[in-house]
Amino acid sequence: MNTTYDVKFWEIQRRTDRKAAAFLVRWTVARKPKSKTFRTKGLADSFLSDLRQAAKQGEAFDLSTGLPLSMLEPEPSGPSFLESAQSYVLGRWRTSAARTRETDAYALLSLISTLVADIPGQPDVEVVRQALRSHALMPVDRRTELTREQIRALGWLVKASLPMLALGEAATLRLALDTIAVTFAGKTAGANTVRRKRAVFHHLLEQAVEQKLFATNPLDEIKWKPPKAVTVVDPRTVVNPAQARQLLDALPKVGRRRGARLKALFACIYYAALRPEEAAELRQKNCTLPESGWGLLVLERARPQGTKRWTDSGQTHESRRLKHRADKETREIPIPPVLVAILREHIEAYGVAADGRLFRTATGGSYSSSAYSYVWQETRRLALSPAQVASSLAARPYDLRHAAVSLWLNAGVPAPEVAKRAGHSVDVLLRVYAKCIDGQQDHINGKINDALE
Repeated sequence: MNTTYDVKFWEIQRRTDRKAAAFLVRWTVARKPKSKTFRTKGLADSFLSDLRQAAKQGEAFDLSTGLPLSMLEPEPSGPSFLESAQSYVLGRWRTSAARTRETDAYALLSLISTLVADIPGQPDVEVVRQALRSHALMPVDRRTELTREQIRALGWLVKASLPMLALGEAATLRLALDTIAVTFAGKTAGANTVRRKRAVFHHLLEQAVEQKLFATNPLDEIKWKPPKAVTVVDPRTVVNPAQARQLLDALPKVGRRRGARLKALFACIYYAALRPEEAAELRQKNCTLPESGWGLLVLERARPQGTKRWTDSGQTHESRRLKHRADKETREIPIPPVLVAILREHIEAYGVAADGRLFRTATGGSYSSSAYSYVWQETRRLALSPAQVASSLAARPYDLRHAAVSLWLNAGVPAPEVAKRAGHSVDVLLRVYAKCIDGQQDHINGKINDALE
């Protein structure tokens, strides 16, 4: 649509060349004359007043019709981007995890507020996002009451949201891609964030293809490279077995009881390569812990942490199927005697929850990620040297899982078996986790040096 702000108005003329009196409203748009005839002076005055008011408010005028955008008749153009975004998020709600729902909504927040027409009365962008987060992108039974400001913002957005067909234009798609490449604060977004947002945008357009709005996904025709994301484990984060033991031994010294209660959880992440959410849902029935020799963990569920508004239960933690697994599919992990002993000691000292969970707070709740991350950082300060604390070595609890998988691979365990225990495909395993453990570089360099001599 071509628009301009170059508008001029003329006085109303009364026409006498017809049998009945007629009143002519005349104006120019980009120096092109426009006119409209009315039967009464009152109708003509009202129409001209509307035109003048639109120009006074800084509204753009359409070159073809000569009318301000607010007075244009809406063209039948299918669903708006806002409507398609709502359909996409709510259509996936039932089968998605809480984090996926949040990721979908977060990815669309900036796109919805950017892909709009230039209509007067545009509200503050943060007010628009609040209305989307708490209302428009939520199921009806989860929507919160909107403030007057949010109601006005959402009303404006319904009118201004571009039709989905506008995304068939390269300029609109590039505007969308530029939008997902920055944060809400206007700074360059992280590579992984950009790639996740683009994936959501791509999937939304795939839905539009299914609805016959497009013959093919228009995003596939745009030559745009997302920023390169880090998809491999940094070897500097991986601890060797001696460092892992030092860290686990230091855990009971953190806090009055919290560090001691969490030692077995961190041990499961290191010795069994469990994800933190898998360890959080580990129950006594899942553990075979003989008095000697190797034991076995049979994982059935995970307990990820999410935001209450996105979970089914309205709680921050809820039980879900294992990642990359079908519902009720399990994963078996043989565990070494050292972990068997740690788990037996943990159960003897703290028992289990009423539902059989091994790891819970003193009041029976689940540990938040911030709680166990705090304990981990305190443990690093106790067990590592100042230089190691300042480095990325075991900077996050999840790095223990990286260390476990790297250790298994470097010990010669076949990749399919490592992938099976870690819950990954072989190709992902070799691409992401196949890294040397800390301290092995000197050994390898020694071998190379011997060969050179």
